[in-house]
Amino acid sequence: MKYFSHLNSAIQILDQYKGNEPFAHFIKNYFRQYKKFGSTDRRTISHLCYCYFRIGNALKNVSAEEKILVTFFLCNHSSNDLLGHFKPDWNNNIHLGLAEKLSFINYPVSIQDVFPLRNELSDGIDYEKFCESFLIQPNLFLRIRPENKEAVLKKLIDAKIEFKQINDSCIALNNSTKVEEIIHINKEVVIQDYSSQQVGNFFELKIQNSELKTVWDCCAASGGKSIMLYDINPNIELTVSDIRESILINLKKRFKEAGIKKYRSFISNLSATNYQLPTSNFQLIIADVPCSGSGTWSRTPESLSFFNKNEIEKYSELQKKIVANIIPSLQKNGRLVYITCSVFKKENEEIVDFILQKFSLQLEKMEVLKGYEMKADTMFAASFIST
Repeated sequence: MKYFSHLNSAIQILDQYKGNEPFAHFIKNYFRQYKKFGSTDRRTISHLCYCYFRIGNALKNVSAEEKILVTFFLCNHSSNDLLGHFKPDWNNNIHLGLAEKLSFINYPVSIQDVFPLRNELSDGIDYEKFCESFLIQPNLFLRIRPENKEAVLKKLIDAKIEFKQINDSCIALNNSTKVEEIIHINKEVVIQDYSSQQVGNFFELKIQNSELKTVWDCCAASGGKSIMLYDINPNIELTVSDIRESILINLKKRFKEAGIKKYRSFISNLSATNYQLPTSNFQLIIADVPCSGSGTWSRTPESLSFFNKNEIEKYSELQKKIVANIIPSLQKNGRLVYITCSVFKKENEEIVDFILQKFSLQLEKMEVLKGYEMKADTMFAASFIST
């Protein structure tokens, strides 16, 4: 009976969810309201719901029950009693690869139906691999802060936690790992996606043979990029800003844990008309701008079903307003690093074209950071030098 109960509960929850808030918030509130579910029940039902979302726009003409079971089979690699109850043959072959699974179930599933906005993608993205990535739970990534490598690795090994060391400072773990129980977050490590860590390659310590000093992280959010830059060069004069006071309060707490004491912060709407910055002439401006977040949808797969295509243009216009307002604060020969966690051309290459057409900046490099190849987020970064 519990298998029917779990499946039916998932279907009821999915029927109630209308996409008005992140599904993680919605289901947490649902379980808070209906306290009959134990911890195992909650995990199973949540997993079934997320499986449903991961298939995106495929299997539109099948029942919710069948859609959940098909995607559960495609997304998992270990036998499960629930799948064994409903689909014993599938459960016995759950170890197969994706292509073999699709052939085995003989179901009208097109992986390319998962993501509906192919024509909006940035150049160089492998569409089929990108679609397949939604059937995989992304990893949790840690960036080890300077002088902490040996201690962090020892703690993970002693706790018998499985991990993969990507490079000297990057570790990948199962997404459900409770790292905060054994490692000091922000002090010893920073929780930071692999692709986000790769953005550090766009931060140079020298600009035209001058030492990097003044930095503005203009859409700082929780401050992950600032902490990374501080770890590269602790002598920077750091300024951070965000439109939301609550975010800067969280940033202040995080900076304290990270040991960052010298910085200035302010609240600002960088997209406002006639915007004027209190302080100007920065050598480096980091613009990790608000965006669709489409490169992170494997973590929030409900977006595949509920994202409105019209939002792409809205974000693109917002990004143009922000870069137009911040570029005048860049020193001559200063560097602008533009960043999104989007896979859409209108938020990426088209913003690069806008900057080059409207301002006296020279493109150094730009890159789609293909996180779908690493069980990570996909991002975009471009660096410019003012002339």
